[in-house]
Amino acid sequence: MTDARTALAQAAERFTFSPTARLDAELLLAHALGIERNALLLDLTRPVPDHFWSLVERRAAQEPVAYIIGTRGFWTLDLMVGPGALVPRVDSETLVDAALRHFKGRPPATLLDLGTGPGTLLLALLDEWRGTRGLGVDRSPHALDYAVANAKACGMADRARFVCGDWATALTGPFDCIVTNPPYIGTGETLSHEVRGYEPASALFAGADGLDDYRALAPELRRLLAPGGAAVVEIGHEQAPAVTSLLEEQGFRVALHRDLGDRPRALLAH
Repeated sequence: MTDARTALAQAAERFTFSPTARLDAELLLAHALGIERNALLLDLTRPVPDHFWSLVERRAAQEPVAYIIGTRGFWTLDLMVGPGALVPRVDSETLVDAALRHFKGRPPATLLDLGTGPGTLLLALLDEWRGTRGLGVDRSPHALDYAVANAKACGMADRARFVCGDWATALTGPFDCIVTNPPYIGTGETLSHEVRGYEPASALFAGADGLDDYRALAPELRRLLAPGGAAVVEIGHEQAPAVTSLLEEQGFRVALHRDLGDRPRALLAH
């Protein structure tokens, strides 16, 4: 039987499309073995179960690792995720950091996450702000199923509510903090098969220029935000000027926050 060291090398060779081929293989093998990745790395002589290779085949077809193993780490949480829900990205942690910095020492009482997906931003912030109550909105019932399950698994079911809806329709507010990671990819932009072929198009694309949802959201953020509150909006790295203008038209003061790659990633409006 193949040992873990050999299996990892063979699997990584199948994942040349991925910039994290070796990590992908390690996560899949740890999942197949039912252990943490760190435990796997401490003993690479252990035998590999046969069903690992079926996971390798799925990844070789560019299915997201998160969909295969059913979870994705984000901020301090491990979130359940699967088809129909956008996979949490590390770049989105920029929004969590920006919100925590802005509200340092005075956590908001109420939090709204528009386009919450599997509860990504809402639950990460509720885990930091233990006295805050939050509402997550998403148009996808599949994504909300994951969000509800994640809230329960993270012990936040008493502070997190979720509703199925189209952005801010029927919401009255006000909310002290609003976070949102809307679709911002232009319909003609090139994406990897891993993204375009598996993740929900409704969470990715926003018209020809990628700005359609920002145009709809900007006035709603103004309407729903409480006096003294702040909204944090994720953007594509080339969209800061355009989205800043949309927010400034609503009377917001806007500050840019960059991700770990030093790319423009979030706008804080207050």
